[in-house]
Amino acid sequence: MSRRAPTPEPRSEGRAVSPDSGSRSAPLASPASGETIEAIAPEIADELAVLRREIDAIDGEILDRLNRRARCVQRVGELKDGGRRGPIYVAARERDLVRALIDKNPGPFPDAAIPHVFREIISATRSLEERVRVAFLGPDGTFSHQAASRQFGAQVDLVPATTLRDVFTLTERGDVHFGVVPVENTIEGPITVTFDALVETEVTICSEIKLEISQHLMSRTGRLEDIQKVASHPQPLAQCRQWLETNLRGIETIETTSTAAAAQLAHADDKVASIGSEVTAEVYDLLLIASSIEDHHGNTTRFLVIGRETPAPSGQDLTSAVFTVRRDQAGALHDLLGPFARHGVNLTAVQSRPMKGKPWEYIFIVDMEGHQADESVRRALSEAAAVSASYKVLGSFPRALEAVGPTPGRGTRPVESRPVVPKSPAKGPVR
Repeated sequence: MSRRAPTPEPRSEGRAVSPDSGSRSAPLASPASGETIEAIAPEIADELAVLRREIDAIDGEILDRLNRRARCVQRVGELKDGGRRGPIYVAARERDLVRALIDKNPGPFPDAAIPHVFREIISATRSLEERVRVAFLGPDGTFSHQAASRQFGAQVDLVPATTLRDVFTLTERGDVHFGVVPVENTIEGPITVTFDALVETEVTICSEIKLEISQHLMSRTGRLEDIQKVASHPQPLAQCRQWLETNLRGIETIETTSTAAAAQLAHADDKVASIGSEVTAEVYDLLLIASSIEDHHGNTTRFLVIGRETPAPSGQDLTSAVFTVRRDQAGALHDLLGPFARHGVNLTAVQSRPMKGKPWEYIFIVDMEGHQADESVRRALSEAAAVSASYKVLGSFPRALEAVGPTPGRGTRPVESRPVVPKSPAKGPVR
């Protein structure tokens, strides 16, 4: 986890004071060890000891159940024969498992913590079937790294790639099981490089990730007063401009190729702070100075998990397909989209991209609800293909539950926000 800058402890004469003591008794200094011992009434201490023994026993029961689950997963792996008789990673299964657990949860364990806890349980037991390799747009500490970690957990081999194209190449060749690529952002719009690679390579979309993008200010010392420069990719700098003007007016900003590159600068110089994700702070051993400093909240990036096998229908799926139409055909787009309306298939997005090598001709990327194996979707795709010049299904995959936000329990500093207009458009995805 990311480290947070330490809060200076208040001092008083003759005793140590806890920084978060509030109305509680201050801890007393132990003359022998120098450590602080909390002053607790004997009857409370006895009850605490009983409760702690009960917690220890419950933890032992949890461990027993985890090992029981692990043995079941090992048997599943044997039946699947290392992925040769069935997929190791099934996004819909993991999504539905978490949803069912949240629905069953009576509390007081927080619902928001369930996905994080079970992501790691699933990741650890899945690794008993086979160690999954996942490529992402590197270097370590990027938002793509964060998305891959949130989707697959810690017990996988994450492989940083230099470019988005490299993620596709590694996946297409089978060097990794899956790749994680950004496809669109609620503020910046579509990532065109990803769309082009989806059309041009033989991979399929296996699942989606919606990651809430939150920007954090970090440095080696964790002290705001030490900062003389702030470094980051142009997009985070633009998204945090109002906060920077309010809290660090006049400070020099440095544009870098990625948030990870900015973190490397901050790691090398105590006077440089960087803006990036919590994962960036963890990877580059930086302290968080301020959290969630973006001016416009609700910024979400949608990532795709790409692989080589189409997932089975889950009941809550999306399908993405690409079509070309003849330039000289009047009403071609109308004819292309008509079958989806006739068969009751809801379209969630229609985008156009220039066709390479053919000026003023376009391809159309159509996203729809449902799986290509569903009868209504199958018929609509078949009829649309009949009136198009060419088509390709990019994938049918389980729909993400919701945007994944910061880890529960992380503090934030509220900032009065306003929409931010970047000084210049950023090139490529935020990393």
